Amino acid sequence: MTESAVIQTRALGKVYSPGSEAEVVALAGVDMRIERGEFVAIMGPSGSGKSTLMNMLGCLDTPSSGSYHCDGIDVAMLDAEQRAVLRRDKIGFVFQGFNLLPRMSALENVAMPMAYTSAPRGERLRRAHEALAAVGLSTREGHRPSELSGGQQQRVAIARALINRPPILLADEPTGALDSVTGEEILALFKRLRDEDHTVVLITHDPEVARHADRIFLMRDGELHEQAVGGPAHPAAEPVR
Repeated sequence: MTESAVIQTRALGKVYSPGSEAEVVALAGVDMRIERGEFVAIMGPSGSGKSTLMNMLGCLDTPSSGSYHCDGIDVAMLDAEQRAVLRRDKIGFVFQGFNLLPRMSALENVAMPMAYTSAPRGERLRRAHEALAAVGLSTREGHRPSELSGGQQQRVAIARALINRPPILLADEPTGALDSVTGEEILALFKRLRDEDHTVVLITHDPEVARHADRIFLMRDGELHEQAVGGPAHPAAEPVR
């Protein structure tokens, strides 16, 4: 594996309740390689395995088989505490729900992840200010979530994901709660972050959103396949009958 591969999985598998009548194969031999500075979309219908894959890439769950190297680190070699440190240092999460604390200002929300580090308060607030400036919200840092639009709240959430300067951003349906114009603005922001050498992995069910990515992966029944950007519609993007 070369140094440029930020995410690499080999034959990654996840089986829930193995050997029982309730057994579910959520991931089946997933091979994936993502380079530093790529913007990748993972598409698929509900139940296809894309959320399970995101949990694996985010070190929120452990695979039943196969391997995952995150920024060159073999995740299987880490214990729970070491995985938590890896998540903090290597991965920023952005979700459809903004998950902002309502009584905190935008600046305080962004600085919150650094509370789990040894950085002094002044350093945390300085980094939060820089992260908000990076997403175009330096003039809104004193506002609480209720005083911000949906798009601004998502920008705050992205700034929060950037606070520890992770190489990887995992975004799960980040435009799902936004109108189309605001969603386009958020996708443009992801492209700019890619150009600044972040690796962006976007989970979506929307083909129009996925087409903004450099590469598109399609999931169906736990299997992953790559599709050419701008190619024809793929059955994996259709609802499971």
